[in-house]
Amino acid sequence: MANVLKMAVVHAIVELLTRGWSHRRIARELGVHRETVARYERLKGSKPSISTAGSGSSRCGRRSQCEPFAGLILPKLEQGLSAQRIFQDLRIETYFSGSYSSVKRFVRRLGFRSPLPFRRMEVGPGEEAQVDFGSGPWVIEDGRRRRTHVLRITLSHSRKSYSEGIYRQRTEEFIGCLENSFRHFGGVPAVLVPDNLKAAVKRADWFDPDLNPRIVSFARHYGFAILPTRPRSPREKGKIESGVKYVKNNALKGRTFTSLVELNRFLLNWERTVADTRIHGTTKKQVRKLFEDVERSALGALPSDPFPLFSEARRTVHRDGHVEVARAYYSVPPEYLGRRVWVRYDPRLVRVYNERFEEIAVHVRASPGRFRTDMRHIADEKISAVERGVEYLLPRAERIGIDAGRWAHAMMEERGIEGIRVLQGFLSLTRRHSAASIDRASRTALDARLFRLRSLRELCDRFADSGEPRFADSHPIIRPLSDYQKLLTPDLKERR
Repeated sequence: MANVLKMAVVHAIVELLTRGWSHRRIARELGVHRETVARYERLKGSKPSISTAGSGSSRCGRRSQCEPFAGLILPKLEQGLSAQRIFQDLRIETYFSGSYSSVKRFVRRLGFRSPLPFRRMEVGPGEEAQVDFGSGPWVIEDGRRRRTHVLRITLSHSRKSYSEGIYRQRTEEFIGCLENSFRHFGGVPAVLVPDNLKAAVKRADWFDPDLNPRIVSFARHYGFAILPTRPRSPREKGKIESGVKYVKNNALKGRTFTSLVELNRFLLNWERTVADTRIHGTTKKQVRKLFEDVERSALGALPSDPFPLFSEARRTVHRDGHVEVARAYYSVPPEYLGRRVWVRYDPRLVRVYNERFEEIAVHVRASPGRFRTDMRHIADEKISAVERGVEYLLPRAERIGIDAGRWAHAMMEERGIEGIRVLQGFLSLTRRHSAASIDRASRTALDARLFRLRSLRELCDRFADSGEPRFADSHPIIRPLSDYQKLLTPDLKERR
């Protein structure tokens, strides 16, 4: 509020202006601001004299009925009073007989403008809820004092509210409180109007705010829109501003609690027995009755499932094609190697998104130190034949030839899991030998029940592409002639 000039100072300013003193000199001599002197200069130019109330006017035209009372009007304007208030005071304190319009014209001529009244914005049932944080009471638990925060959500039409105490203003707590409030109301408002709190708004912008992605997902799940207020504009959410003051001064002032559970139990009972039963000063109706009769049925339906509350962070894809989440590792497609991605994780699942928030991978949560690798995320060049397994290797062996396929199946039945590497080596024979040679060697090895890769290699070397075997002087399956001689009977030896 501006300082009110004494009448002696007002008359002194007018008198010195009449004598032709400059604004600077008058301000210096009387200890007032030059702008104040300038205001009285404008008044001086609107009438021939201000010092006496009953003096006549030498100006042509109609003389304002307010001019004789300028000495009273100007101090009231300096005090910040409106034209309506000045008009009322003149009618009570003086013999002023003019109209309110004449006072408005006179004030406007002096360059003063009365502040415009604030426009009260009322909305229909179920259209809007306002939300904000306020400082909460102390919680003294196990000898430790902790300051709390109270989140209050108010339905703008009925003023039905929900309050909840929390320790930290994080996004997880903010979402949890909102979800509890919707369950408490039994429905969802069409629009939520929060302040630019960090739990919901990453970057404040009246035209295009940058919202927290988790809040966007939460709003999509419950089917409401988020319209943050302008920064530092508390009047745009006046209902919740007064509501936070109400819960702080009426419910919590002077109280302490032994736990957060006790605090929230108290707030829930206070809302039911005190806040809901009051006659609201603006609506002139009981909060509970207006809510039950009008607004409850106008709220949107609750979703069947609660919002899957998740944590979120940005990660860089490691050189092995995995991202680390809560000390476990999860694969992503190979084209994201070295790039930044978003991860959202809850106790059950880990979801990975690209910069456009398109889902690129989903994994079941793993314990710390463990890996979750989707084989589709590994480049073909990095997958060995052993990793691909028997289902991949056996069809390739069958494509060499019928006997090659028969030998491969028989070998796997004979040698079990260790046969996977043998099968891989068998397929590598195609780099040195033709399919016909491998197939014939496989038939010979199968007839002799030879399931060692070394034996098959030697058989392949002995077969020419023409199909004729190349006889060798020695081979593991060929016995020396001396062994056969031992089998001969004495009669046969004599006949020789």
